[in-house]
Amino acid sequence: MHLKSDDIIRLELDYSTGDIPPPFNHVYKLKLSFEKTFVNAQFEIQYLHREELSEADIINEGFTPDDDFRFVGEIPKVWESPLKKLYAQTKWSNQKLLGEEGGVKVLAKDIHGKLVRSIPNNQTEWQYLAQEFIQAIYEVSKREAPLTIRYKSISPEKVWMYEMTIRFATRKIDLRLNGASVHMDWEDAKELLSNIFLPDYDYEIAKASEPTKKGTYIDVGDGLWHDFSQGIYNLDESFDAKSQIKNTFEKLNQLS
Repeated sequence: MHLKSDDIIRLELDYSTGDIPPPFNHVYKLKLSFEKTFVNAQFEIQYLHREELSEADIINEGFTPDDDFRFVGEIPKVWESPLKKLYAQTKWSNQKLLGEEGGVKVLAKDIHGKLVRSIPNNQTEWQYLAQEFIQAIYEVSKREAPLTIRYKSISPEKVWMYEMTIRFATRKIDLRLNGASVHMDWEDAKELLSNIFLPDYDYEIAKASEPTKKGTYIDVGDGLWHDFSQGIYNLDESFDAKSQIKNTFEKLNQLS
């Protein structure tokens, strides 16, 4: 038995990376209560088995010596609908426990006091939405600033400069093209963002200075510019993420 999504007043998500080595191995727990004007959130993430590693080992993998984090606070109400929508769309496994590969377990409570614990079959969707929610927590707590992507296309005729700020806390996109505001839906931005982080970026040849020569360039949020003609590589030969990124931004030209 699973609950009617409209009746849910609380969700709890327990996640484990499963049997992977440190410093990547971690668990987190999200406790969410749907209040009248906000989502009350409790979050804790803990990285495991790091005692086996030196501080240098951890830093070399892109982490810090203390990545554990706790949060209790209010997240905007806009998050309630996508969480309940995913619950309503989910097919549930008969498993009682997660396997060695880890994953998400979900507990739901409704207005009648019923509790249901389940493991969703659509693990990818739950993990993706949970990661977005965690990013919202990082924004609200000021642990991280909203992600800003910059894309610049320079031709002899014109320069197109895009600045896209993804605000996970409010699920809104602030997109500007040459300083003018352009509308972009949240779901469209998610697809673009997914494509942006698919390729491999060569940081050995990335530039800190904003490009001025003819070409197409992107800053993926760390202040460094990557040239599409060199230093960006598709990892999957069957999917041209680079072209998808460029095509999406070029289509936005028509909306400006």
